[in-house]
Amino acid sequence: MAYSQPFPLAAPQQKAPAQPSFGPDLAVRLICPECRDPNPNIVEEFGSGDLVCGNCGLVLGDRVVDTRSEWRTFANDEGDDPSRVGAASDPLMEGMEQLETVISFRDGGSGIARELQRAASRSQNSRSERNILTAFRDISSWCDQFSLPKTISDIAKQLYKRSDEEKLLRGKPLEAVIAACIFIACRQAHVPRTFREICNLTNVSKKVLGQCYKALEQAFNLAPGASTTHTAASPSTGPENLLVRYCNHLDLPPNVQSICGDIIIAARKHGIADGRSPVSIAGGAIYFTCHLLGKVKSVREISLVAGVSEGTIKLVYRLYYADKEKLVKQEWIDDGKAKLERLPFDSNR
Repeated sequence: MAYSQPFPLAAPQQKAPAQPSFGPDLAVRLICPECRDPNPNIVEEFGSGDLVCGNCGLVLGDRVVDTRSEWRTFANDEGDDPSRVGAASDPLMEGMEQLETVISFRDGGSGIARELQRAASRSQNSRSERNILTAFRDISSWCDQFSLPKTISDIAKQLYKRSDEEKLLRGKPLEAVIAACIFIACRQAHVPRTFREICNLTNVSKKVLGQCYKALEQAFNLAPGASTTHTAASPSTGPENLLVRYCNHLDLPPNVQSICGDIIIAARKHGIADGRSPVSIAGGAIYFTCHLLGKVKSVREISLVAGVSEGTIKLVYRLYYADKEKLVKQEWIDDGKAKLERLPFDSNR
């Protein structure tokens, strides 16, 4: 089965026109010479290996090969699943050998099994295939540690395989390349993670991670939230995209998240807290909204969830507090949801 190539290069090279291919004429139909029915009823009897006309019983062909799955086992005990057709094909492993040969250690102490294992490992997989398999295992392991869904793991594997085929990050540490692939996969799947979170997970420096990310972004013309086939430009990850996760970790009601998102959008329109990182703005906006709605959370709790310092959260809060009339809608006050008197005055400079 052929699959479309994920993550095409930004500027694909011009290829020579393909030569015309010749194949069988699919318009040819098999009919019975006796019945000559334009809509024949041809029956395949795999038990006898014959091709028979269903109307008159004339044998049209013999030795028909059964192409269906084999559901029979020749073992003494019938298991729950006697299928012997093998595992499903993996598109990520296309072009690589997906079968393995396992050699037993029981050789009577002669050491022949160890030599056979070494010879089999050298002959089965090349060095590049072994590196890809190792990277795939690391991606799956790290995504499981980060509680990321399998779709993100598959996107990261596709991106790593494409970068390995194009030799884009030759010489870079394997952990840094994997970290960049996971970071991009999270943005593609609209579940963004910050650089700091990826660095804490993979123990990769922020500088090396940024270099690998920039190289992949330029090579494949990647945009946040774009699919693998359509790379239209879209806005970068904003603080409102981080609210869902942060509010869930803080056990806040859903209305806090929606109002906090509106406050962030209003602050952006008025140029409040411009230049701050999305993580800092999200933390400060949550602190501001919690006090506004009476769902008070301490600065330390928000700091532990957002991964920013308490001073940074208070700084963003002071910027929001100075222009609170521009950020708080009158309808929230009329409905009794918000009260400006609940906002504490922070005079720390």
